[in-house]
Amino acid sequence: MFTGDWLDIGPIDQIPLRGSRTVPVAGGEEIAVFRTGDNAVFALVNRCPHKHGPLSQGIIHGHSVACPLHNWSISLKTGQAEGADKGCTPTVPVKVDAGRVLICRAATLAAAA
Repeated sequence: MFTGDWLDIGPIDQIPLRGSRTVPVAGGEEIAVFRTGDNAVFALVNRCPHKHGPLSQGIIHGHSVACPLHNWSISLKTGQAEGADKGCTPTVPVKVDAGRVLICRAATLAAAA
């Protein structure tokens, strides 16, 4: 369901605390939507900048996710690798409106370019 340029991906409670879900985007890359322990919501392209591991399968700690392949820590806010690691995963604007999670469709397509 589209609301303007935002793609409604469902209720926030369908994303577990300290968990994620993935959203396939026609013409774009798969997006991982994360919900942290303090109920913040973030969205990133679902690939680590190192070896393209699926970030949605990583462990969330604070506002970061650990890549399941090589344990790189990626900031959920900026997509930047943290610590000594270098690289960046594209972020996608996300918001919660009336308990529903929405991601910016235009950003999902731009991330694929």
